[in-house]
Amino acid sequence: MEKYTSLYKWMLIPMLLMQLGIFRDYWGDFTDNAWSVHIHYWTGTIWYLYLIIQPYYATHGKLEKHRTNGIIGMFLAGGVCITAFSMLHRDIVTAQRAMDFPDQFGPFEPWFFLGVAAVEIIMIIAFGYAVMQSIIHRKSLEDHAWWLISTVFIIMMPALGRGVQNVFLLIEIDQWPDINIMTSIYVTQALIILMVLLAAFKYNKLNHPATYLTIAVNLFTCFLEPLGRSEIIQTFLKTFIKG
Repeated sequence: MEKYTSLYKWMLIPMLLMQLGIFRDYWGDFTDNAWSVHIHYWTGTIWYLYLIIQPYYATHGKLEKHRTNGIIGMFLAGGVCITAFSMLHRDIVTAQRAMDFPDQFGPFEPWFFLGVAAVEIIMIIAFGYAVMQSIIHRKSLEDHAWWLISTVFIIMMPALGRGVQNVFLLIEIDQWPDINIMTSIYVTQALIILMVLLAAFKYNKLNHPATYLTIAVNLFTCFLEPLGRSEIIQTFLKTFIKG
């Protein structure tokens, strides 16, 4: 328990990175965002806040609050999954718009948005699995805590990726629209994997299954382009996810 005393402080870092990454895309056109976008943003943000508050309660003599908030947190985790799944149709709609009006999207071709949908499905499933494992192992502090910490890095890519992408586009603006948008994805995944490894090293969890799962999910995201270009994947997404 003692080694997790300062965990809540360390959890501020991914929270800050997530907020900085999504800041421009969410707050920049706040009033134009759909209701589903607002719900997903706030469920995700509150989940990150929970992963700051809960370690504090658990390690500062507030176990009763920790347990009560834990039950509420499981309800919230379900909300994160459901709202994330409900957002997938926007990727399909945007892919169709990019196909109909390619001049408006520059380097963002239809395959990009379809690839995003494909990797996000895996992220959501992995997130849900990690949360369920944290419940199963709730009596083992080490496993319970690490499975929950891993959820932060499993779902970090969409928010952090947008921030890295925006910076990348500003740097390469003179090359528009001939920009390799996948470069920003690779940079994002490298940053997340580095954070996972550093956190796992600090808490002696390099060989934990949650660490393996988190790294696998983030490596999988690096295949966004071939996934998005795959006719099989495209057919699957367009058939089962209606815009």
